[in-house]
Amino acid sequence: MNIVHTSPSTETEKMLAALQESVSKVLEQKKRLGQYAVLWHDNKPVIQGADAPPPTQPPLS
Repeated sequence: MNIVHTSPSTETEKMLAALQESVSKVLEQKKRLGQYAVLWHDNKPVIQGADAPPPTQPPLS
């Protein structure tokens, strides 16, 4: 199998930048409001924030 790495198009870079900006704004807003956020780190979800549930609480299904 041949894997060819090419640079993303200008349009793709603009879309990625817009998504990154949107996510950054929402995470900053949640932080200002004192809300927790669930992020992905080291291949598993991580809950961060002042009002985050305690780590011993099982995740909701």
